[in-house]
Amino acid sequence: MLETDRRRGDLRVEQHRIDRMVLHALDAWVRDVAVLTDAARVREILRAGAEAGGATVVAETFHVFPNGAVTGVLVLAQSHLSIHTWPELALANVDLLSYGDVRGEDILRFICHELDVERASVASLPRAIA
Repeated sequence: MLETDRRRGDLRVEQHRIDRMVLHALDAWVRDVAVLTDAARVREILRAGAEAGGATVVAETFHVFPNGAVTGVLVLAQSHLSIHTWPELALANVDLLSYGDVRGEDILRFICHELDVERASVASLPRAIA
């Protein structure tokens, strides 16, 4: 919770320990760029990946750009999962903020498998740990 001390005008942050909250950033280079411009397939992969990791999807939005690139966001009951594809680079960037019982590694593993990734890099950052 953010609070402002009106007398001094400064911002105080109330910190809580939130176990198992992790921000995952995946850079995935794919073998076949066709998947990166197939919005229906990208949506299906993200939704199935969320399910594979125990997440609950509550909303979603996807957009296709003129070059075929796809951006999609799943709003999860436990946080969010997003993707942006770069067909010209054979690259997909995936961000997942996992929380609680969500198995972030399972979600990313599933997505990599379904995108037929040949090379991937993942950075994971614990969040909201005081």
